[in-house]
Amino acid sequence: MSGMLIIECGCCGGLLLSSKDQKTKTCIYCGTRIMVFKAKKLGIAKNAYEASKILKKFKTKKRFTEKK
Repeated sequence: MSGMLIIECGCCGGLLLSSKDQKTKTCIYCGTRIMVFKAKKLGIAKNAYEASKILKKFKTKKRFTEKK
């Protein structure tokens, strides 16, 4: 894998992980289809583990919780 991106949904502000190679991503919070290259990029990581740690910090800061 070439790397991971932490992106933000333009519709609801949800924070998501995406690989750099991925073209689109569906927001797990609102269902919006996101064009990865157009999305607001909040961070870049070398691998999924590193990206999930960064994402967790962003979510804690933003007080974002996943739907149950």
